[in-house]
Amino acid sequence: MDLTQLRASLARGEKAALAAALAGIERDPDSTATAGLLDAAYSDPIARVIGLTGPPGVGKSTLTGALISSFRQADKTVGCIAVDPSSRRSGGALLGDRTRLATDPEDAGCFVRSMAARDRLGGLAGLTVAAMVLMRAVYDIVLIETVGVGQSETDIAGTADTIVFCVQPGSGDSLQFMKAGIVEIPDIVVVTKSDLGSAAQRARADVKGALSLAEAARGDWIIPVLSLSVQQRQGVADLIEALDQHAVWLTATGRLATQRHAQAETWLTESVRERFGREGIRRAGPLALPPGAPPFGQLRAVSQRLL
Repeated sequence: MDLTQLRASLARGEKAALAAALAGIERDPDSTATAGLLDAAYSDPIARVIGLTGPPGVGKSTLTGALISSFRQADKTVGCIAVDPSSRRSGGALLGDRTRLATDPEDAGCFVRSMAARDRLGGLAGLTVAAMVLMRAVYDIVLIETVGVGQSETDIAGTADTIVFCVQPGSGDSLQFMKAGIVEIPDIVVVTKSDLGSAAQRARADVKGALSLAEAARGDWIIPVLSLSVQQRQGVADLIEALDQHAVWLTATGRLATQRHAQAETWLTESVRERFGREGIRRAGPLALPPGAPPFGQLRAVSQRLL
């Protein structure tokens, strides 16, 4: 199935076509057909990609469900990737985030895929980038909810356009947020469960203080720190407004194209390193991509050369 056929199938409400495409990518990631499909999807993006990260129990799944509902009410199609902790025995998804999201399985404009993180420590599954690129070419919005493993959860910075970091009041999350590597991740910060009152206000103040101490590498983008309570239906509209503003800023400054290109180059390098180690990186030589060039066919070519 090519990208045109996939888009036509989804337009008819046939979500099974995307499930089959993702299964094919997972089953045979190095085939010519897979590389062709992903390169075509990479070259013709539609969606903006929003990553939600933060410690376990902060309410990422609840917030993801609220965002899906809000975007669908605005008549935007949504693809969602929910990355779960893995079972040590089977390697499968341990929590099954898809079952915790209040979505309508009959809704043709929404597709949720759970993935097991397996041995990845960066908060994402190995298939996440490929799935994101494919969903980005067929939906209006792509949401990625990371596994929530803590301080090592930084892969999302190399995948999403806009990163939302979630902090829970009274849990010490705001102190963890201050650590280098975490404070550099977000474009937007949300303090969840704001109905907790003074604890939520204190967490928001702590995070704003940490951001003021961090070196801002985002030009004139000032990272908003928002309070929300999904249960009380407060703050979700403010978050969507901030997401919209960041999307406009990325496009207006030219950072969207630059950021996506840098992410593709990083993915290519890391994929070669994962398959062939440091010696493979040395043998492969320069792995830079021309501006706008897709990385999947390039990875296949490099892999064939190194085998």
